[in-house]
Amino acid sequence: MKVLVTGAAGFVGMHLALRLARDGVEVAGVDNFSPYYDVALKRARAGELAAAGVPCETLDLADAAGTLALVRDGGFTHVAHLAAQPGVRHSLVDPGAYWRNNVDAFGAMLEACRHARVSHLVYASSSSVYGANHTLPFSEDQSVDHPVSLYAATKKADELMAHSYSHLYGLPTTGLRFFTVYGPWGRPDMAPMIFTRAILAGQPIKVFNHGDMQRDFTFVDDIVEGVVRVLRRPPQPAPPTGAPYAVYNIGNNRAVGLESFIAELESLLGRRAVKQYLPLQPGDVRATFASIDRIAEAVGFVPKTALRDGLARFVAWYRRYYGEADAHA
Repeated sequence: MKVLVTGAAGFVGMHLALRLARDGVEVAGVDNFSPYYDVALKRARAGELAAAGVPCETLDLADAAGTLALVRDGGFTHVAHLAAQPGVRHSLVDPGAYWRNNVDAFGAMLEACRHARVSHLVYASSSSVYGANHTLPFSEDQSVDHPVSLYAATKKADELMAHSYSHLYGLPTTGLRFFTVYGPWGRPDMAPMIFTRAILAGQPIKVFNHGDMQRDFTFVDDIVEGVVRVLRRPPQPAPPTGAPYAVYNIGNNRAVGLESFIAELESLLGRRAVKQYLPLQPGDVRATFASIDRIAEAVGFVPKTALRDGLARFVAWYRRYYGEADAHA
């Protein structure tokens, strides 16, 4: 088993690559080091990989020839494709980045995996594909034909593209619909990092939909455990087309109110948040909540980290990495 992790200098990608290395799996990473958020943080994650003996190549995966050469010449048996342009709200500002990084790059990866005869392609989809669905918890049987953001639409497109390659070429593919992942080394554009920085600096935090929001917060180690289990279990041919294809929710199976999340963070930081209540933002949804019955049955996935424990580990990392001086700057 030799695994390529794309987006390896990203949040989940770094944790996955380190976990595989600890398990004794031969693993290599690739990332384009996009400036969407702080590149220094991505370089620091790549430094963690290097210290663990995991190489991380720089490549734009939308370069089809370069991607094919990387996968074919690297002799990879498995690919964990986590590289993507993230962020629902940013897709309103820079849609081109989503076409290139979430559609063109994914198409190039499918072609590379097909020609290199990769044994299993596991890729990151998103809970955002559920869009306008209001039935909770979200299950894989629900329709995902009404995305409310371009980001969600590109993730749904990835699922459709993967199915076509599984059907036409017998390429085993598994899509994982991630639900709000948090933890050490997290993304600066996500709520845990934004809220922590603002609370420590005494600055207001934006609380959308006037606080009436719920998210299925999932600790990164639980996510990684699920990805590792899925990597080792390629899907078998399944109806209706007989394609070796699967899509799973991967979350905590628990919806947490945004106000409760903020309260836990305030308690751990020892400071009160200054809240600025705002309407629901375009492209955003009020609630996410994952049914994980299907992935539990397939690979025995069971999330184990309570929100307070996961947030405590995140806060401890934040203080080590950024320090109080930076937080109050």
